This record gives sequence, C-alpha cells and structure tokens, in this order.
Amino acid sequence: MSTVQFFRTFLFYLLLSSSSCIWCIISMFVAPFLPFRARYRFVVQNWCRCAVWLAKVVAGINYEIKGKENIPDQPCVILAKHQSTWETFFLCAYFEPLSQVVKRELLYVPFFGWAMAMLKPIAIDRSNPKAALKQLASQGRTRLEQGAWVLVFPEGTRIPDGQIGKFSRGGTALAVNSKLPVLPVAHNAGQFWPKEGWGKKPGTVQVVFGPAMFAEGEGPRAIAALNDRAFAWVSQAQMEIGALDPQSPTAEPPNDLA
Repeated sequence: MSTVQFFRTFLFYLLLSSSSCIWCIISMFVAPFLPFRARYRFVVQNWCRCAVWLAKVVAGINYEIKGKENIPDQPCVILAKHQSTWETFFLCAYFEPLSQVVKRELLYVPFFGWAMAMLKPIAIDRSNPKAALKQLASQGRTRLEQGAWVLVFPEGTRIPDGQIGKFSRGGTALAVNSKLPVLPVAHNAGQFWPKEGWGKKPGTVQVVFGPAMFAEGEGPRAIAALNDRAFAWVSQAQMEIGALDPQSPTAEPPNDLA
C-alpha cells in the first residue's frame, strides 16, 4: 500500500468511527420515538450511505451496479456473496427496511446491542445450529410479513476474494416456506476491502443482482434445488467479474445456519 493510500485509509477509518459515535448518540435520543421503517431510515440507512460515501470519496472505493431491473417490487430473501464489510454497508443502505442475521449475544452489549435490537435483526444462537435454523425460519418469516427484506450470507462467514463457500440452505428454506423468491447478489468487494487486514485499495466494486428465483415445488428437495441454482448463478457471476478462480475448491460453511 502506497503512502498516499495509507493516509487515505487512516482518514477513512477516523471519519467512519467518528461519524459512528456521533450518529449513535443522536439515534439514542431520536430512534425510540420513530416507527420501525422511519427508524431504519434514520439510524441504519443514512449512516450506511455515509459509510459507502466515505469509502468512495476518501478510500477511493467506488461501485457500479448491474441488474437493478431484477430486483422484485416485493421484499424477499437476499442471498449475497460475503467477502468484506463493504457489502453489508451497501446492502443495508440500498434496501429498506432490511433485517439481517446477527449473533444473539450482540444484543446484550450495552447501548450498541440495545440500539441494534430496536432495528429488528434476526438474532440466532450460533452455538446451537438446530435452534438457529428454527430462529431464522420463525423470525425471518415475521420480518418478511412485516415488509422487510431479509439479508442472508449463505456462506456463513466472509470468504477471501477468488474463493466461494458452500451455500447453506437456511435462506432458501426461508424463501420456500414463505412462498417468496431469493435474490442472488454477486460482487468483488473483497478485491478492494479485503477480509484480512485494515488496508483498502482504490477501485470499482462490481455489484450484480441476479434474477429473482422461485422454488419449483415445496419441501426439502425444492429447497435444495433452489439453493443449488442460486449457488450456480453466484459462482458464474463471480467468475464473470473476475472474483472467482474456476479452480478454487468450494469452502465448507462454519455451520448450516445462514
């Protein structure tokens, strides 16, 4: 990393952390009095837009979107490739309101966790995979019925650029049981905001929204088939944008949760 990029990255983190602290303080006094959708816009969407903007202007990480016409009018389950923190910021800013899977323990953290609880995340117990799947199914369906998009990273964790993790079926099961489609998302954010280290590289993130996919039928076989279709589309899209080595083995997810 060049000296100039080092200082750009340092300034980015300084501004990001400062804006986070200021926005959290403001949100603590304002958010409790807002209905859920307005609360999401005020607390999450605005700050995440700020984070994406800072990444663009300060760190030099721009983005380009393809496939916006594929996004359904009705909220559904988003199955997104997971490489960095950037896509979390971007997707939370782009869709509203959006609910995502988080570890239940985070909600117990003073102030931060309490504020997160007001945003109706899907809180799961990752130490108990079976219970976590039930929590994803019940809470996820409730969020969808409330008109929120549900973001699931089916690889379960961030996978380095050039690789892909096996997709667990929690997200597709939620979609099938809710009779809604999944929206696959591919991107190459890991090339500019890597999983490891704090360094950032200037460039343009390619974000590709795939076609909304419905299950063909119901039950475990339909869930598995839909999951395979989503994985195949994301894998192909990742290769087309240069973010997946065709020879890279598929990594196993840490568990079969999300």
